[in-house]
Amino acid sequence: MAGLAWALLAAAPAQAGNVYAHIKRGDWSARVRGIPERVYVPNSESGTVTEIDPHTFRIIRTFETGYYNQHVTPGWSLRRLYVDDTHSNRLTEINGRTGRPAGQIAVAAPYNLYFTPNGKTAIVVAEELQRLEFRDRRTWRLRGSLFVPSPGPDHLDFSASGKSLLISCEYSGVVYRVNVAARTITGRVAVGGLPIDVKLAPQGQRYYVANQGLGGVSVISANTLRILRFIRTGTGAHGLAISRSTRQLYVSNRLAGSISVISFRTGRVVRTWRVGGSPDMLQVSPNGGRLWASNRFDNSVSVISTRTGRVIARIAVGASPHGLAFFPQPGRYSLGHNGVYR
Repeated sequence: MAGLAWALLAAAPAQAGNVYAHIKRGDWSARVRGIPERVYVPNSESGTVTEIDPHTFRIIRTFETGYYNQHVTPGWSLRRLYVDDTHSNRLTEINGRTGRPAGQIAVAAPYNLYFTPNGKTAIVVAEELQRLEFRDRRTWRLRGSLFVPSPGPDHLDFSASGKSLLISCEYSGVVYRVNVAARTITGRVAVGGLPIDVKLAPQGQRYYVANQGLGGVSVISANTLRILRFIRTGTGAHGLAISRSTRQLYVSNRLAGSISVISFRTGRVVRTWRVGGSPDMLQVSPNGGRLWASNRFDNSVSVISTRTGRVIARIAVGASPHGLAFFPQPGRYSLGHNGVYR
């Protein structure tokens, strides 16, 4: 029955079209003119960010932020970035044009940061507090909060309409659907294992959830929250990134030292690249030719050819690099995390 459900869903006409159409075409926002391309790597255990020139692989600078910084998040308006300094209870702002720290914002235990598609609200994911904080994007004033009733809420993505989101709870094996405007939970599904990163498929009808505990990806109906398929990839499936063509999904298998490539059309793994290291969070270069991966347990960043799967470069950074951001990227605005664009 699961196979039939997949076939019917795959064959169904897309009501929302390709939600990543702007990044597929390479549409750049006018707001990023004059901003140099940089890769920002948060080194969690060093409490620093390493800034890399993606063309020369040269480290431009390393600067201090708060302790146990988890992700570097491009702001909705594509002018600034924010470092999630979890244990310092703050966000460190980065000026996108200069690449330098530009201020701090006090928030409680930020593990991750997202923005609603309309740009009005910032959503701070306070994993340790099991809480989502809904804040005014410009003033950062708290508008409301939502307690998540399972431990480990950490990664999310929005529905095609932007009216709801799906958030993973790493330590409970559960994902929840949240109504964004009402700030209420409207559904849940137990996927088991340790669910981590979440990505909406290009046609907006399915969510893909990386499961570190089960070594693969759970595919969930965006409408019914029914589990449609489990795709085995590799030990420690962790981070997700969508190819520039939007035809494929890259999956980092952190404990296997590999990257799996899933076809959205068939729902199957079409390639597996043995890249070594401990690939964690991923970013695709603007032209789609390179995949950047932070190696969480190896204090380095890998640059991988998306044509051959070979490692082009490995760059030494600080201790425990996590959610790196390649900025700027094509897109009208940022939804947050380490660089999700629409």
